Amino acid sequence: MDQASGSRQDDAHSGLPVCYRHPDRETGVRCTRCDRPICPECMVSASVGFQCPVCVREGSGTGHAPSASQPRTIAGGAVAADPHLVTKILIGLNLAVFLVQQAVGGSFTDRFDLIGRAFMPALGFGELQGVAEGQWYRMLTAMFLHGSYIHILSNMLSLWWIGGPLEGALGRARYLALYMVSGLAGSALTYLLAAPNQASLGASGAVFGLFGALAVLVRRQRYDMRPVIALLVINLVITFGWSGVSWQAHVGGLVAGLVIGAAMVYAPRERRALVQFGTCALMLGVVLVVTLLRTAQLT
Repeated sequence: MDQASGSRQDDAHSGLPVCYRHPDRETGVRCTRCDRPICPECMVSASVGFQCPVCVREGSGTGHAPSASQPRTIAGGAVAADPHLVTKILIGLNLAVFLVQQAVGGSFTDRFDLIGRAFMPALGFGELQGVAEGQWYRMLTAMFLHGSYIHILSNMLSLWWIGGPLEGALGRARYLALYMVSGLAGSALTYLLAAPNQASLGASGAVFGLFGALAVLVRRQRYDMRPVIALLVINLVITFGWSGVSWQAHVGGLVAGLVIGAAMVYAPRERRALVQFGTCALMLGVVLVVTLLRTAQLT
């Protein structure tokens, strides 16, 4: 079974700056006047975005905050009390599904992993199975399945190290959209290029999407790109150098993550939501077209 297994990332290079007043706190929010990184405690609501306490004092001379508005991340998402909540839920879902796999056995995995088109008589399936036979749900469910303890451990550690900081920088809705669309893009490229009877599973397509978005964020924040490039090279060497790794899922997720990440952090403020979610919709459209073309080819 061809597994899409992610590799661990270095949490020392999350790509997020720290608050200029609280060096122990990472943040994706910056002052709209001086561009200083500021944590929720230091945010002062302004007419547009947020300002740091220094700029508020210099601008008003009183130290009083301008009209209140909701805190926003660098991508325009709402600043949440728990910036890692979605990441925790995703990890919990993956672990829960893995426990079901262990309890039920291989029949459960074979019903929900990603496979293009194949006969499975040994498992009691008398008819052709796979995405080409209308089982499109496999492209989604395969993202939450794993083939071994090492497989899920490496993916979940990567998800925590990369996903946590990204969720804080993007906001929950944008982060979840990035994760899901990247995972589906990885599934679509796997469906297109892999042998139709070759099964694939794992969260690595989505994790590689997060990695791509992290690279874009680090670039946007003007931090040193060399650690990110080094990690990317290491992951690509593992992807193409080890057997049993679904390189299609990795590449598909990475490309989607780069595209969506660029839309998230470079979108113009006045049309930010339209550009960000429009790009996600565009990538979903590409996933749909690829899936339809491959289905037509196989059937």
